[in-house]
Amino acid sequence: MVAELEQITYDDGGGFMAGYITGTGDLWHFHPEYEIVLNVKGRGTRIIGNNAQLFDQYDMVFVAGNIPHCWNYLKQGDPDRDKHGIMVHFKLKSLGEQLLSQYEMRSFKELLIESERGIAFSVDDARKAEDFLEKMVSDKGIDKMIDFLSVIKILCSAEKKSYLCSENYKLSFDEKGNKKMADIYTFIRENYFKPISIKKISKVARMNPHSFSKYFKKNSGAGFIEYLNKVRTNKACYLLRETNYHVKDISVECGFGSISNFNKQFRRSEGISPCLYRAQFN
Repeated sequence: MVAELEQITYDDGGGFMAGYITGTGDLWHFHPEYEIVLNVKGRGTRIIGNNAQLFDQYDMVFVAGNIPHCWNYLKQGDPDRDKHGIMVHFKLKSLGEQLLSQYEMRSFKELLIESERGIAFSVDDARKAEDFLEKMVSDKGIDKMIDFLSVIKILCSAEKKSYLCSENYKLSFDEKGNKKMADIYTFIRENYFKPISIKKISKVARMNPHSFSKYFKKNSGAGFIEYLNKVRTNKACYLLRETNYHVKDISVECGFGSISNFNKQFRRSEGISPCLYRAQFN
């Protein structure tokens, strides 16, 4: 499976599209537009570039164009599923170089550069932006533009934010999305709970193990085993927070070969044991 090019439709003929999130968002795709996503009620796993993390309510991210991504929502039987979040797409050319070159827009230009790694914001900032994003869905004309700039103001002034993709992650996808890393990330996303050897994943990339290891680290910023363990640990964090599953069962479900390896990898990633991590949320 490779990333698919998504065509963004602007119903009002403008340069800013806002709408409620529908479906489960599990298509691995990319598009040239910038994207702001606020998940209000949804939960699940999001993959942006070479980053895979669990997300919860009031998760808000800003992603530059042409970075492959997808959201996998948990199926919770929500009757109002078509309104569990808001997504905004915009074209940079819609703002115009003249506006972006103004001194007052310097913080926004910095934000655009940062978004090439994907940015996650705090719950507090997500709540601040919610009303303006809601209004963007229905507002037209100058009102919609004012809503958009209000959201951008919140993002630019955010004190708590984190980068998602590794520092050296940079992929430009063509209209076929034919990049090896897309195949690799998709395979990991769909099989992280199974044993995945370097030999097996190398076949997915159609490379020999040695070449694959060098290729993966160069393009993701992390070794393959390190990245795989992070994906598994992220899933374990969610299960420890949201379920009463036994720690041993969680280690199996997340693909760790043994409870001792699970404890070791979890401590390395989170700094504490799985039991202490769970205790923080009880």
